[in-house]
Amino acid sequence: MHATLPWSHDKLLFTPGPLTTSLEVKASMLHDAGSWHYEFNARVKWIRDRLLEVAGRPAGSGWEAVLLQGSGTFGIEAVFLTCVPPEGEVVVLANGAYGERAVRMLEYARIRHRVLRTPEDTPADPAALERLLGAEAGITHVMAVHCETTSGILNPIAELGEVARRHGRAYMVDAMSSFGALPIDLEACGIDYLVSSANKCLEGVPGFSLVLCRRSRLLACEGWARSLSMDLLSQWRGFEQNGQFRYTPPTHALLAFARALEELELEGGAAARLRRYQRNHAVLMEGTRRLGLRPYLRPEVQSPIITSFHYPADPRFRFEEFYRRLSDKGFIIYPGKISQVNLFRIGTIGRLFETDLRGLVQAMGEALSEMGVSRVGGVQV
Repeated sequence: MHATLPWSHDKLLFTPGPLTTSLEVKASMLHDAGSWHYEFNARVKWIRDRLLEVAGRPAGSGWEAVLLQGSGTFGIEAVFLTCVPPEGEVVVLANGAYGERAVRMLEYARIRHRVLRTPEDTPADPAALERLLGAEAGITHVMAVHCETTSGILNPIAELGEVARRHGRAYMVDAMSSFGALPIDLEACGIDYLVSSANKCLEGVPGFSLVLCRRSRLLACEGWARSLSMDLLSQWRGFEQNGQFRYTPPTHALLAFARALEELELEGGAAARLRRYQRNHAVLMEGTRRLGLRPYLRPEVQSPIITSFHYPADPRFRFEEFYRRLSDKGFIIYPGKISQVNLFRIGTIGRLFETDLRGLVQAMGEALSEMGVSRVGGVQV
């Protein structure tokens, strides 16, 4: 007797990832694959080539896709540990938890670095970067986060990249929550390393990160690696030599990802996926406005990926109860991550559609009513 698979009863994930995936993506994991078998290696090669096509830099264009076991954080750290020379120095533009996490990575690796911080509701400042790079010749790398999922803010990666390129610095972008939906022109933005994850806008499952590298930059990293397992150059050479991961790959996650990439193409590519996410976000903003909930960010810097909302001012509002009530109704949201303000977050990516967002908004209204919350228009701090 086979157990019933309860996928159709999964709660919907309104998070920035891991996120709700399609039935077909989940079903793709119902197969075993030999990590050295030629059929699996051919699938990995197809994934790498397809990622370059999604980025608008197909095979032969001077770009490479390197896959690495672990979450997106592993990919960020791998770039630092592989691609910064022994005497290099990194400047990190930080306005949220993920910029600060990059700083912690550099501290652990004892890599010289500086931090240009802006408030969590303010985009990174290209003018400040211009001044710093003009004054400090020893800085070799610039690192920025595209969509900072701490708040949902979008940073101006094209303007920052123009500054980095004009000063001859390598440029690294954390595109964890944006690649596969938001448009990113690698060449126009001057990006040398773009890092993302399988389980964000590409709608796969967790298990590995992906790094899109300018080949010339990657090859110049010979002898710099500070880690064996996170050596991106060695992993790329392994793929080129025999098509294999150097160490045990997440086979089931890769099978699911291959299906997720097929679904991206069937949907019409990244532009079509972005339109769906934008519609999801518009429905969310319309519905929460009716409920009296106030977003944290100004509309001009808000992404359609994830949105932060202030707690209602009513003292009867308790996030933990609100969260549990929504969960009981089949909807999972995200707690806040801003350091100074009480917020919760709602993601609008993944295998979600506007009907799902309408259902969430209705459930939020019901939950607030059940809690006796009435003064939702104010702000609790």
